[in-house]
Amino acid sequence: MDPTLALARSSALHALDRAGVLLGIGARAGCMEARLVPDQFGFAEQIGICVGFALRSTLPLIGQAPPDTDPALDAESLAACLADARAAIEAMPEAPLVEGIAHRAGFADLEQSPEAYLAAFALPNLWFHLSMAHAILRAQGVPVGKADFDGLHRYPEGFSWID
Repeated sequence: MDPTLALARSSALHALDRAGVLLGIGARAGCMEARLVPDQFGFAEQIGICVGFALRSTLPLIGQAPPDTDPALDAESLAACLADARAAIEAMPEAPLVEGIAHRAGFADLEQSPEAYLAAFALPNLWFHLSMAHAILRAQGVPVGKADFDGLHRYPEGFSWID
């Protein structure tokens, strides 16, 4: 498999896994509508956008348009959307990368190589929205940490960098 495509797939699948963890935590904590500031997307919307960017980080690399993801903003609908996105990414055929990807970033029309698209646009946006979901939970006092965000870090119970 092309290394760029392999990186995109593994990153998107990992982010979807982490989004699922945060979704479960946020739903149990009653934070689905919580937001950092009034004019920013809320927790559920951040999870939904993360799902969209998982698909946008992978499918355009091989010339496939990502499906429209506009789930209802409840935990059950978002969990189903996460599962559908995972299935779509896992089912991606091995195909050559496209020459370039034309897309929109906000109101900007861009044309990027697959590598630039992935590195400078798709993955940063995927992880941005996941980090915003994490930040919203933290701001609501939910005890989540880096291990919940990336699934890799481990710290002793009650550990804090601040004494």
